[in-house]
Amino acid sequence: MQRLTGLDAGFLYMETSTSFMHVAGLIIVDPSTSPDEWSFDKVRDLYAGRLDQAPPFRRRLVEVPFGVHHPIWIEDPDFDIDWHLRHIAVPQPGGRDELTELVAHLVAIPLDRSRPLWETWVISGLEHGHVALLSKVHHAAIDGASGEELMIAVLDLTPEIEQKPAADPPWEPDPVPTDTELLGYAMWSLAQQPVRAVKTAKRTVEVALQLRDRYARPNTLTPTIPFTAPRTSFNHTLTPHRSLGLATLELSRVKAVKQRLGCTVNDVILGICGGALRRYLDRRDEHPDGPLVAMVPVSVRSEDQRNAMGNQVSTAFASLATDIDDPVERLRHIHDSMNTAKDAQQLIGADTLQDWVEFAAPAIAARAARVYSRLKVADRHRPLFNVTISNVPGPPFPLYVAGAQVVSTNPIGPIFDGGGLNITVMSYQDRLDFGLLACPELIPDVQSIADAMAEALDELEEAADSVEHGAASTSDAAVPKDAATASESPAEQADAKTATTKKTATKAATKKPAATTSAKKKTSPAKGTSRAKKSSATRGGSPDAIGSAVSSAKAATPEPVPATEDERSGGAASTAGGT
Repeated sequence: MQRLTGLDAGFLYMETSTSFMHVAGLIIVDPSTSPDEWSFDKVRDLYAGRLDQAPPFRRRLVEVPFGVHHPIWIEDPDFDIDWHLRHIAVPQPGGRDELTELVAHLVAIPLDRSRPLWETWVISGLEHGHVALLSKVHHAAIDGASGEELMIAVLDLTPEIEQKPAADPPWEPDPVPTDTELLGYAMWSLAQQPVRAVKTAKRTVEVALQLRDRYARPNTLTPTIPFTAPRTSFNHTLTPHRSLGLATLELSRVKAVKQRLGCTVNDVILGICGGALRRYLDRRDEHPDGPLVAMVPVSVRSEDQRNAMGNQVSTAFASLATDIDDPVERLRHIHDSMNTAKDAQQLIGADTLQDWVEFAAPAIAARAARVYSRLKVADRHRPLFNVTISNVPGPPFPLYVAGAQVVSTNPIGPIFDGGGLNITVMSYQDRLDFGLLACPELIPDVQSIADAMAEALDELEEAADSVEHGAASTSDAAVPKDAATASESPAEQADAKTATTKKTATKAATKKPAATTSAKKKTSPAKGTSRAKKSSATRGGSPDAIGSAVSSAKAATPEPVPATEDERSGGAASTAGGT
């Protein structure tokens, strides 16, 4: 038995009839690479042989009577793999639209809490002979980083399926505890909370004073805070329905923009999302009264927690600078906003959020979430944030499911009342695969935002070209002075050369790097705030082997990236979704 942490349990309490707190992953595979005939039964055998590789596969919840404390995990004595693996076919012709409509419907089905909180749908009938696998896991069990461990459990590095050794010691189910045992265990745990609460409160006061001293200085950029986001059409109470948009960009192109503009890949991804949202709002003639704010889940998982399940995540709030027309200035502002958010997080500490949610009363928290949803309170106050943007790391090498090569990996994160859009991205080989989950009553065509991602990247590339060409032109114009000095005496030419050298040295000493804070040209908040300028993928396959390969790939990248739940340069990491 293992008690859920307050943060893990919080995702259970947040769940309502319209907000489902599971994360999902849509993997499309090509069965033609399999050495043998590829079938649903082959996938079932693969999962059955890998159950020992990931604890959440056979863990289920047991609620404490009267909700006096967080639930516990037990090894399910009634586990049945056939309950968790389903087979379905997509309607013909099996294109993107048919797939996203079906997946959106499946994502809108909550998980059964009386069983282990996961399920996988094998979706056949896709065009090109491809097959999709939709995996759903409750956020109470995993974050973006631990979700990666689940993915590793069923993937191989080659088309050959590796046979795993039996667990040692072998898996054994837990007896279901009685109500008396549950209450006794809860009381023992609750008795320790007053001391922990005092320590947490003391540390919180110290952090608050440090934050005050840090950001009270003149001309100091302050972090973006909750409830400063403008209201948009997608920041309202949710319905139970879901819609899905998919997009793919080349990772190499994003890295090139990062190199040219002196920021991180994570900054560029936020800039792409902000640019796509500007286009969406502009087409709707919708003008928010300020820049959109993104909630970015950031992994705080330490190296010794690498294989631990559950959530090790905090959140950062970043301005998307959607009120700035110039894409380069917008990206610089995003870069500054994310750096400020990271500085604030370092002061706050990784455990502060987790410590406070540990004291949430389950019965009260769950009822509060239902009342908040039922009374549509999200429609009556300024949004906490506008959109969730989460990054999840992926490998730069090909992976296989039961011999079928993975073609794409689109992650899907949850949405909340007041935040009807989640954008989650995962890197895989030279791809960045986006999954956009929305409430269709709030965003009628989420695919249009997904399609605008490519337009936003085009815009950034063109702007980076202009910056480089402008710098080159300035340099060229400053050098050829021969014609102007031909009639000067040698002494005059020497004096002019000395002056030019001093001027050049002064400019070089004062020039700011591309990603530093700069003045921001903003449009009027009343009109044109969303107006944008239009622009034209070794041998072996064990979890340890794959995990080592992923770790080596991450170590080889110049700078780490969250999600999505993290910061990324070649890949990204984050949660929450996803997240």
